[in-house]
Amino acid sequence: MSMEVYPLIFEPILKDRIWGGTKLETDLGKTNLPTKTTGESWELSAVNGDVSVVKDGAYAGKPLTELLEKYPAEILGTKVHAQFGTQFPLLFKFLDAREDLSIQVHPNDELAKKRHNSFGKTEMWYVMQADEGSRIIVGFKHKSSPEEYLKHLEDKNLIEILNEVPAEKGQTFFLETGTIHAIGAGIVIAEIQQTSDITYRIYDWDRVDANGKGRELHVDLALDAMNYNTTDTQKQYTQEPNKSNVMVDCPYFTTSFLPLKGDKGVGKDGSSFTVYICTEGEFALEFEGKKFSYGKGDTVLVPAVLKSFVLSGEATLLEICIS
Repeated sequence: MSMEVYPLIFEPILKDRIWGGTKLETDLGKTNLPTKTTGESWELSAVNGDVSVVKDGAYAGKPLTELLEKYPAEILGTKVHAQFGTQFPLLFKFLDAREDLSIQVHPNDELAKKRHNSFGKTEMWYVMQADEGSRIIVGFKHKSSPEEYLKHLEDKNLIEILNEVPAEKGQTFFLETGTIHAIGAGIVIAEIQQTSDITYRIYDWDRVDANGKGRELHVDLALDAMNYNTTDTQKQYTQEPNKSNVMVDCPYFTTSFLPLKGDKGVGKDGSSFTVYICTEGEFALEFEGKKFSYGKGDTVLVPAVLKSFVLSGEATLLEICIS
């Protein structure tokens, strides 16, 4: 049976986090927040136990994994299907940091496979909103070492050797595995990453929950996962209207900044799916006389088999594929 082709959006998977807030609702229109500390909206996920479910249309209520079993090449694309089988290789999230996130690091593919039978976690951030005075912690200030890092961690002044960047809307950070990092308080971020939920938490600001218990730390696991060199994580990009301006191009994903003004025809070769994240405004996707409308906070999966369509509207889009 052939697939009924249309752009897919999914029910958000909302996650309570000790550092979360309410901006996912006030800024991005996510309703029914489970708590006043909702930190994450998983928009498109095939992570075990957190599989996205289609929101509307012919496949409403169907889990993404079920569709991938039936229509892997149609959804993923010929190249992505050949590489990943029926696995969806990326995870898309929005994060609302009311407080600082923990200082953490993610393992590479090799370590993650060996220890957790998982992909590693290369990721990128796009800052959608930043309160005045907010900052992002990313990488070391200078070349460090396990000894220096452990000494500062023990003395509770790790922040002294880390690189802090004032946060501004529109910034893009690319975090290769091994980069020590934390999203600071007062920031809303769109995150694109490999399908992995492996995080090594190093320092959590001595926070405790309602029962006086701190969250688990993974200091030993992080030691050989970390890159102690300085890293160039912030990416500059052009913002030419109606053009896919490349922000990050890596083996795991290619993300472009697309400022949409009016109409833009899109032609694809069927090798990869495309995802659009709407960070501002409203837009429509049209093909074969059908029109689908979206707004800020929507994440749209365009199956690879849908090769020709028109985008229209006034919107700021992130466009993601695997090239």
